Amino acid sequence: MKDTSVIPVGQLTADEAALELKHLSTLIAEYDRAYYEFDSPFVDDATYDKLRIRNKEIESRFPLLILPESPSYRVGSRPAKGFSKVLHRFPMLSLDNAFDEEDVREFVARVRRFLGLGEEESIELMASPKIDGLSCSLVYIDGQLKTAATRGDGETGEDITQNVKTIADLPHSIDNPLDKVLEIRGEVYLTHQDFQLLNQQREKAEEPLLANPRNAAAGSLRQLDPQITASRPLKFFAYSLTIDDNPSYFKTNEESLKKLAGWGFSVVPPFKSCDLDKLLAYHADLEKKRSGSELDFDIDGVVYKINRSDWQDRLGFVARAPRWAIAYKFPAEQAQTTLRQIVIQVGRTGVLTPVAQLDPVTVGGVVVSRATLHNEDELRRKDIRVGDRVMIQRAGDVIPQVMKVITPERQERSDPFQFPCRCPVCDSLIERKEGEVAYRCTGGLICKAQAALRLRHFVSRDAFDIEGLGAKHIETFFSLGMITNPVDIFTLEHRDRESSQSLSTWEGWGQKSADNLFRAIRQKREISLDRFIYALGIHQIGQTTSKLLARRYGSYEVWAHSMKEASAGNSTFLEELINIDGIGPGMAEDLLYFFKETHNLDFLARLVGPHIKVSDFKTSVDSSSPVAGKTVVFTGSLISLTRAEAKARAEMLGAKVSSSVSVKTDYVIVGEEAGSKAEKARQLGVRTLTETEWLHFIGQGKE
Repeated sequence: MKDTSVIPVGQLTADEAALELKHLSTLIAEYDRAYYEFDSPFVDDATYDKLRIRNKEIESRFPLLILPESPSYRVGSRPAKGFSKVLHRFPMLSLDNAFDEEDVREFVARVRRFLGLGEEESIELMASPKIDGLSCSLVYIDGQLKTAATRGDGETGEDITQNVKTIADLPHSIDNPLDKVLEIRGEVYLTHQDFQLLNQQREKAEEPLLANPRNAAAGSLRQLDPQITASRPLKFFAYSLTIDDNPSYFKTNEESLKKLAGWGFSVVPPFKSCDLDKLLAYHADLEKKRSGSELDFDIDGVVYKINRSDWQDRLGFVARAPRWAIAYKFPAEQAQTTLRQIVIQVGRTGVLTPVAQLDPVTVGGVVVSRATLHNEDELRRKDIRVGDRVMIQRAGDVIPQVMKVITPERQERSDPFQFPCRCPVCDSLIERKEGEVAYRCTGGLICKAQAALRLRHFVSRDAFDIEGLGAKHIETFFSLGMITNPVDIFTLEHRDRESSQSLSTWEGWGQKSADNLFRAIRQKREISLDRFIYALGIHQIGQTTSKLLARRYGSYEVWAHSMKEASAGNSTFLEELINIDGIGPGMAEDLLYFFKETHNLDFLARLVGPHIKVSDFKTSVDSSSPVAGKTVVFTGSLISLTRAEAKARAEMLGAKVSSSVSVKTDYVIVGEEAGSKAEKARQLGVRTLTETEWLHFIGQGKE
């Protein structure tokens, strides 16, 4: 994909904008899933916010290109597996962000314009700290806490009722509850002191340290075992109250907060004013307190809300955010230190990231000794080298990053850092595709840095779907070295029989549980070709693409042989691959990289045959149709059906739809304003059909 991110939005063509919107949608969804589902952000808040802003600017300029799955319409991420789902009484939306004072002034101006208020009309705002925790919704019926849920995707969250009931400062019942259904929303968080104590305990127990209070709180609240949650000193701040789904039950937001405080909920005292300059000064004052020791919890900005409830009701919502509130984010805190070494870190998706090892320095109350350098392009652009004095910041107060070199002009600097050619973990080839900034390890399932995540994908529902071998068990087996690659899954039962510490003797297992797992594994020793291709977790090869490949090649033997030949440079097999309609150059390149790596070929040889059988791809097609097994190409504009519909019909009849004409093409269906493909068909002697002739040929034409 062409890198359009460096092109100003005003200079993008419609085609470039469409490509980038699709890329941004996929990327932001991936980051949302990491943050909301796994409490493990891939990028800092500042980088994430820039992607959101870029997406919004492109959509504003090209409104006809907005995707149905646009991040502008999406909140959070889908609920995680392992929790039952809760449908929110009304959506839990995010807030739009302000990054400077001008953004806040424009917010107030938009409110004034929307409500038709004159300049003489005062607008009262409530300002309060934006707590950096996990958003949570509580529903009380007849004064009793009935359900608690995470934000989830904004519409549906995870049922965490039992875990929330372990929070000490959260009332389980309410006196004089107005005989109404109450929904209270707020943030679950950890204080700085409690977070430090928790990490000290984990260090003594030789457990991994938690990254920051927000992730610690989110991970604690989303434990499947409430006893683990109860062992963590979580706290709750309430920030909104809705009664019987009536947002205007109280005249002001201030009144609802007073009611919450009267019921025993912890509420951050808000600052109320009609003077915008005073409200902005409140932001500046909180920023200073946040850097010191006056606040014992993390905040990442200030939330401004319209105080009047009837105005909130009139303003309503737009896309994923209310019009009546905005979050003014804090800038990241910075410090200077010396960079001692640059090392390469391989992430769970195979991306190689250069990481700076630093002289320890305190930034925002946290001691930092490592910081991300993002990628090779950033490393070169900033000209960062070992021994440099550098400026670092905790972007979004989560992931430290190196911002710049303090003295780049000094003479005695070290040589520029050189990226490796092979993965430092598994020695597999490194790839960097044109238009992308990231290097990726091609080792996939054999790379230990990626293996746990890849294994989870391998056994997931749309792949091998092994019941009882979920993410938690994969992590346990992997950490103990019992399952480090897919072959180990299918040898687990044999090795367990010969082990002195059988799985049946493990705490929480027993003979029945172990037998059930081994039975589930035995039942999955045969898998269809499309599911097997998907299970391999090759970059960009999802379910749809896996089915395209399976439909084209039919059997594992044919597919594997064709991929090996294509990766070795055999033009016939390479042309066949890239001519599959729906297989782009980037997908083809990722497939070939996978098959160029000898580690992957060895793994396939050890798995397919000795341990599993890959069955041929079966379709519900009419094998007696005149186009079964034939290769067809559509070109030009069709009249009676869309291009997608025409392709789907052809595939249902057993045809192979290709995107280009070659000597292997059987039919070219020529629509209006057909171009070079029709001409090439004539040159090669390939039979051409009009749309009407094609429909009659396949028995779907009108008499």
